[in-house]
Amino acid sequence: MAIFDFLIGNMDRHHYEMFTKFGDDGFLIHLDNARGFGRHSQDELSILSPLSQCCRIKKKTLSHLQLLAQGDYRLSDVMRESLLEDELSPVLTEPHLLALDRRLQIILQTVKGCVEAHGEQSVIASDPAGESAPDSGRANPTS
Repeated sequence: MAIFDFLIGNMDRHHYEMFTKFGDDGFLIHLDNARGFGRHSQDELSILSPLSQCCRIKKKTLSHLQLLAQGDYRLSDVMRESLLEDELSPVLTEPHLLALDRRLQIILQTVKGCVEAHGEQSVIASDPAGESAPDSGRANPTS
């Protein structure tokens, strides 16, 4: 959740909700994103505190982030293309789209620092059985 909030610049997350209606294997519900995409020029590093302090990230999440940092799948380009058909286009301004790429690099640098300090096995959590990361050269359209 901290990674998502940092990407969108949401400094207003006071809590999160878990959906557990069908058992203990719940999932996060991303509510209250109203402060997202506010100031494109400000990267509030405190939002990344859970990542930088705990130094844990799922392998699949990291793989997706690494893919979105590659030229063919750049996050700003993917978002720009995704939002083209929106009735409210343009939903995000160009500076906001470019901020996504800049913030993504900060996230990847944070993970790199964690790996250097604690080792890859301590930082990158293995994926549960049945979940796989995208191939290095192709995006996984079902993810």
